[in-house]
Amino acid sequence: MAQNFIEGGREQGFLLPPDVREWLPGDHLAWFVIDAVAGMDLAAFYAACRADGHGRAAYEPSLMVALVLYAFAGGQRSSRAIERHCRQDVAYRVITGNLVPDHATIARFICRHERALSELFGEVLGLCDRAGLVRPGVVSIDGTRIAGNASPELNYKFDQIAREILAEARATDEAEDELYGEARGDELPEQLRTPEGRREFFRQARQQLRNDDPDAEELGEEPEAQAAKEVALEFDAERIVARTQGREGWSREGKRQLEQHRWRHPDPILRSRHERLLLAAERLEAELDVERRANEAYEHYRATARDRLGRRPGGRADPYRPPQLPAGKVNTTDPDSRSIPIGFGFVQGYNAQAAVNEQQIVLAAEISNNSTDFSQLDPMVTATLEELQRAGIDRLPEAVAADAGYWNEQHMDEVVANKHIPVLIPPDKGSRGTPRPGWTGGRYEWMRRLLKTELGQQLYRKRAQTVEPLFGNTKHNNGVYRFHRRGRVKVRTEWRLLMMTHNLTKIHRHQLAAAGA
Repeated sequence: MAQNFIEGGREQGFLLPPDVREWLPGDHLAWFVIDAVAGMDLAAFYAACRADGHGRAAYEPSLMVALVLYAFAGGQRSSRAIERHCRQDVAYRVITGNLVPDHATIARFICRHERALSELFGEVLGLCDRAGLVRPGVVSIDGTRIAGNASPELNYKFDQIAREILAEARATDEAEDELYGEARGDELPEQLRTPEGRREFFRQARQQLRNDDPDAEELGEEPEAQAAKEVALEFDAERIVARTQGREGWSREGKRQLEQHRWRHPDPILRSRHERLLLAAERLEAELDVERRANEAYEHYRATARDRLGRRPGGRADPYRPPQLPAGKVNTTDPDSRSIPIGFGFVQGYNAQAAVNEQQIVLAAEISNNSTDFSQLDPMVTATLEELQRAGIDRLPEAVAADAGYWNEQHMDEVVANKHIPVLIPPDKGSRGTPRPGWTGGRYEWMRRLLKTELGQQLYRKRAQTVEPLFGNTKHNNGVYRFHRRGRVKVRTEWRLLMMTHNLTKIHRHQLAAAGA
């Protein structure tokens, strides 16, 4: 008897039209994503398309949203990788209906609908609530450092940036000799040595870029370009003086307001290196300007402030001498990223924040470029409450747990007194055997005693069981060690997409477990 095999007839065409519903089992994640997207409010995506139907046909928005969500759920963040899977992966072909959007179309869709994709987080959170996965309990807040799409070797000082910008303007050695005369040639031109001259130089450089490239983006007409203008600063003397920080407190408050302004008016991170150099130089100039104005406000306060007995502030303040050039460094690849310390060194990237409940559902996902978590407690609790409200959930968390890095008494008072949520934060890191110097008595001892009680240990133990596995799964299992996009807005969208697809997969597994029970 001849050997018996099941042979594959690769030359055999389909005798009947194929039905994609037969390609995947009914409980596959792809079908779940399609059904989830069908129930979402996608009005913002459709509003961006022409209502009259003129122009070249675009891919249907619900199809593209389902494709992006399924790709991120499977760990595919590259538009080229997504296009490749649309050609060879059956699940992708089911989602697209046998269409193959090219990588440029996928990338442009994500860029065009940046805000709308980010706002889908609330839609997914509503699905989690309907599945019974958003219950009152302990919400754990933590952050993890993730590298950005930036080179740590490209953190430049102002003079380095200025010289590279000027080098592109010098075509020959004869032009350099004509420019500098008998000078060395390595010092900065006179116009870059004063704030007024630098602002005029940046204005002329941007105007020259627009003249050279008529199709270039008109930054002066974009909302994001407002970040380059002078930031309005408001100093609350009572609050700053109450913290007894002296001159440094005023400078720190000015930098905080500058950073808030940059979040409200983000700068676009463009592809042109020359424009990114201009943006980086303007960032350093803006920081010097804020430092100068903050110190002027401090000097004005010391000259005019009086206590209830009419006396001037005590002590002697050294006069402020502003530096000739902006200090510090900025990354010329992604100016929004920062050099952030991690356990074994530094990483050029962002501090990704997440608030997670006991069912390991992410209730809020935000990013920061601060190297520490000290100022993140109240913003993350506020973001959590806003996301719950947006999803139609009116149940408050029973408590908020965070590690010692979040110890900030001002934020803790705000969360407890105004948001009515208890806070569990140890004042000491786990590696410390003794309290920090000066961190004894009062609130510190009260929190230490609370966390040593049976109830305190039971509640705080949940932090390590919820948020830590989330970061481990995101990094180790899904391979998310670096963001693919540049700029705080794009990185925030990427992080929120990762977290909302985590929630989608949790709902899918929950339904499979319920069906098999």
